[in-house]
Amino acid sequence: MNPELERFLKREDEIKEKLKIKNKPIIMLTNIMVLVFLGLFAHLIYFMVHDSKDIIADSHNSRQDYYAKYVRRGDIVSADGKILATTVVDEDGNETREYPYKEVFAHVIGYNEYGRSGIELKYNFQLLTSNVNIVKQLKNDVKNDKNPGDTVCTTLDSRLQEAAYDALGDAKGAVVVLEPSTGKILAFVSKPSYDPNKIDEVWDYIHSEEGSESTVMLNRASQGLYAPGSTFKIVTALEYIREHPNYKDYSYECEGTDILHGVEISCANDRVHGTVDLKDSIAYSCNTSFANIGLSLDKESYRKTAEDLLYNKDLPVDIEHSNSSFVIDKNSENSAIPQTAIGQGDTTITPLHNAMIMSAIANGGVLKKPYLVESIKNSDGVVVEKMKSKGTTTLMTSKEAGILTDMLEGVCDYGTAASYFEYKDYSVAGKTGTAEYDNNGNCNSWFVGFSNVEDPDIVVSVIVEDYTSNQTSGSYVAMCVFDAYYDK
Repeated sequence: MNPELERFLKREDEIKEKLKIKNKPIIMLTNIMVLVFLGLFAHLIYFMVHDSKDIIADSHNSRQDYYAKYVRRGDIVSADGKILATTVVDEDGNETREYPYKEVFAHVIGYNEYGRSGIELKYNFQLLTSNVNIVKQLKNDVKNDKNPGDTVCTTLDSRLQEAAYDALGDAKGAVVVLEPSTGKILAFVSKPSYDPNKIDEVWDYIHSEEGSESTVMLNRASQGLYAPGSTFKIVTALEYIREHPNYKDYSYECEGTDILHGVEISCANDRVHGTVDLKDSIAYSCNTSFANIGLSLDKESYRKTAEDLLYNKDLPVDIEHSNSSFVIDKNSENSAIPQTAIGQGDTTITPLHNAMIMSAIANGGVLKKPYLVESIKNSDGVVVEKMKSKGTTTLMTSKEAGILTDMLEGVCDYGTAASYFEYKDYSVAGKTGTAEYDNNGNCNSWFVGFSNVEDPDIVVSVIVEDYTSNQTSGSYVAMCVFDAYYDK
């Protein structure tokens, strides 16, 4: 090759190499800018689709006041067409938000003052949006009248809500009713309650010295944390089944009381259950048997099963809620196991979470994400947005769900809840629970279960506080709800 040409080509290669080195930072910076732009664009799209309505609905966002100038707040209605919240306009044009059912739906529907709460807050954007037809909008604009806001149609069944509210009587507590096949929330009751029509008085009271410790505003259904009592035996039983394929061979001799790792465990009223297998242990809620079972379990695996059932996790639900807690791990002392296995100790759960666990069992191991709103309609009744469960979570296998269902049927056929459900026209699978909340033997009462076992209709989760004093049991309240559902 010609030496001159060779030198020329060599210089060209050197120049290209130098340019490549010089351009590296520019190319890298360009790539970073492109990625940043794509990230911002993706975030903008996510915000518009997922978060924008919540931001607009925020009580601190003044934009909602702008909407209220031109739109009259829409109604909130039950699944059976009952008005739960409406805006009444007097002859002078003054608007008043009214709640016809007063205390019955207070915690779930919420109120429209002091920052709002419940559905009033969550769906503030939709309630202040008008999708009335364009002709009516033009007429209202000409007359300088407000356009009617859209209607929020909930999944709540007014009959079941009232049945649950009435069954609790004067007791504090909560009731959650779910449709396991869809995730619809049919009832969501918390007591004590308040009248949202008198929110000014309520607000003054809870901010007074007298009412400073009041829990009337607490939504016990989703935010109240309680010891699960014997309803936790479902978790203990599931872990035992997972560790012991021969679980049907389990046998224990119950003598009414026992001391395990220095912890005295007694069955209710020191009742002696005799020889019990795993199904009978659940049906009779045998504490000594389950304490014995708990001590046989692998602690790490036990924790994993609890977390499979959403303990220590944020619940997949768009409702303000507390998260349940399970503290046992591989480092826990054996002395902590007997109480934990029967639902005492440091374990806590909400009525909503307990309903969700039972809903998964009823639905073959799959939890449909619970939801409260069925659709949004304009003032003419035309659907402008349709809601449904936004996902599923598998909590256990269908085989495991089937095994637990069979065992939980025993509770209602011949066990601790038989006196309430043994002779009903509908079948029930469920679990009772009595959870001590102090050192004086005072207890809360639980029931969680589902009806029409072969093809489940509804799940009912009940907590009644201070059962020791009021003698209103969770099983009784659940029975009233089931009866109301089938008395159509």
